[in-house]
Formats: sequence, C-alpha cells, structure tokens
Amino acid sequence: MSSDEFDPMIERLFARTPQMPDASLFATDVEAKLASGSRVRTLALTVAGLVGGCIAVRESLNLDFTLSPAGASSRALGQGLQGVSADASGAIQGFMDQFGLADMSLGSMGGMQLFWIATGALVALAAAGVVRLSQET
Repeated sequence: MSSDEFDPMIERLFARTPQMPDASLFATDVEAKLASGSRVRTLALTVAGLVGGCIAVRESLNLDFTLSPAGASSRALGQGLQGVSADASGAIQGFMDQFGLADMSLGSMGGMQLFWIATGALVALAAAGVVRLSQET
C-alpha cells in the first residue's frame, strides 16, 4: 500500500468517532464530578475572601491618617502587625482548646518551629488531597 492510499484511509477511519454504549452515563458522571468540585472550590474561595475582607476592613478602620514622622508610622505599622498576630494566636489557641490541646502554647515557640509545623500541616494536606484524587479515578 502506498503512502498516497494510506493517509486518506487513516483520515477516514479517524474522522468519525465510534459511539460507546455508555456515553451518556459517562457524560453525566463527568458533569457531576465537575459540579461537586466547583461547589467546594466556590465555598472555600468565598470563605477565604470573607475572612480577608473582614481583616482588611478592620485594619483600614484602625488606620491613622495624621501626618507624623516616618518613625512613628513604622512603629504604628509594627504595633498593628503585632495586634494581628496576637489576634490570630488567640483564635488558634481557642481552636486548639476545643481539641484538648490547651497546654500547647504557640506564643512560646520560635519562628522556625512554627514554620516547620505549618510545613508539616501543608504536606499532610497535600497528601490527603492526592489520596482523595487517586480514589476518585
């Protein structure tokens, strides 16, 4: 068979897709999976946006727009960041109290210890996501 005969034959074979007996079931299943993932993603982004928006509004209401030397504004910014850190630490401590981890104090830990705790939590979260994805397929 020459290449002039072979190419058109291959094009004709692949031009029409054969119908599978369960094509409608497959399409319905894919649409359901896309819709469920979209709901979770939308919910997570909405919650993150609300939390970030609330923090932004609270911080913008606490801004002092008076003219002051540069040192005073940097001190005010540092105090604001310390306040946000204290608020976050208090929220995390309350969350840990619910799970019986009240004796564990995050304020006494150094920056590197908190970094490695956060890194471990992110790795565990990524592993759980991979396991869930592998179970869905």
